[in-house]
Amino acid sequence: MTNGDSGLKALHNPDIPVPEELQSTIAITSLDRIYNWCRARSMWPLLFGLACCAIEMIAAAASRYDISRFGMEVMRPSPRQADLMIVSGTVTKKMVVPIVRIYNQMAEPKYVLAMGACASGGGPFKEGYNVVSGIDKYIPVDVYVPGCPPTPQALIHGFLTLQKKIESQSLRTVPWYRSGESTAIPIPLLGPDIIDPRQAELIRRQAEQAAAQAAAAPSEA
Repeated sequence: MTNGDSGLKALHNPDIPVPEELQSTIAITSLDRIYNWCRARSMWPLLFGLACCAIEMIAAAASRYDISRFGMEVMRPSPRQADLMIVSGTVTKKMVVPIVRIYNQMAEPKYVLAMGACASGGGPFKEGYNVVSGIDKYIPVDVYVPGCPPTPQALIHGFLTLQKKIESQSLRTVPWYRSGESTAIPIPLLGPDIIDPRQAELIRRQAEQAAAQAAAAPSEA
């Protein structure tokens, strides 16, 4: 059955009795629950270690903490084979370009975990001229793991939080299960500063306003 509620009603329907010896062996569930359970227990992370948080991520995968207990031990070197990107460490403007490009190469469904204060919001280097104030400015983030750096226990808690999010999803509402092609995120442009193509219209309007103010300033003087 595809509907858990209707399945439970059928199990207790007096018009269709189920032998007592079989009731304890029948599991009525939904397609969403089975599908989500399989995905949540077989996440293949794509490691994107950028700074000291990556050391804690490696420790979480070692024998002491053993993230294989949660079905996430298969670390993949290719975005084509991964469904979870772990951004761990300080994200510089120069690194945003390959991060977005690799994210677009991952197949749906895909998730992003921002590990540490730097990946989540810039951390202690937030005011730096070459540091991005959070990777969520460019790609969607599903789970944030705070800390500088987070402990392996904190990263494991982030894994469990992501599993709960996956288990609550429905095939009827998720965008990646609907018909039509998914839209890739535009690759940021790296020059004197980094530019998000999605903000091109806003940048153009601000430039026109600045030019108009500069042109009006001499006439007012």
